Amino acid sequence: MIVVGLLLRASGVRLDAPPVTPDGPTAQRWAVDELSRPEYQQHESLLARFLRWLGDLFDGAPTLGMPPGWAAVVVVGVVLLVVGVALLVAGPVRRTRRVRTAKPVFEDEARSAAELRALADDAAARGDWDAAVVERFRALVRSLEERVVLAEVPGRTADEAAREASVAFEPGLTGRLASSARTFDDVRYGGRHAGPDDDAAVRALDGELRASTPRRADAPAGVGA
Repeated sequence: MIVVGLLLRASGVRLDAPPVTPDGPTAQRWAVDELSRPEYQQHESLLARFLRWLGDLFDGAPTLGMPPGWAAVVVVGVVLLVVGVALLVAGPVRRTRRVRTAKPVFEDEARSAAELRALADDAAARGDWDAAVVERFRALVRSLEERVVLAEVPGRTADEAAREASVAFEPGLTGRLASSARTFDDVRYGGRHAGPDDDAAVRALDGELRASTPRRADAPAGVGA
């Protein structure tokens, strides 16, 4: 009965109204309407397969030993349950995939923070925002290494640099460090194109970090972990 209630709610039928038992075509239409909502659109290929499978089940519904209307309700309820579970699982899967594909900030990079900032400025001047964002974030991390806020750790990822730097500065910078690290990863390794706003955000953060005094610590972040 819970599944039936969810199905009726999705169709817009009030739960305090007299009981409604949809026939096969009506239940199928309700399922199509529900699965067409925006939150399901990111899985279009799966949605198409679900709908084809659903149509096949409805064609054979009378053979299930139940009245066609109730068989349709049960089938649609199962489909909605499966879709709900898939949406819950999709978030952790995407996050896990991103962690597994994270790569280092530097690749045999020996240039100073000033040199990397100059590269970023040149890229921004010619409208190459991808290169500007990548080099500017590298300059930010290299600057923290030069100031001994971060230890020089080979293979450090952008996310690791952001988390380690957050320990040394005021909590208000934590979110911006994490956001800039995500932008770097998305542009450098994820195929996303940056824009002037992305470069401006990393530039502003770099400037604020340079003007900030890190909190005292016994050793630079990343040492002795």
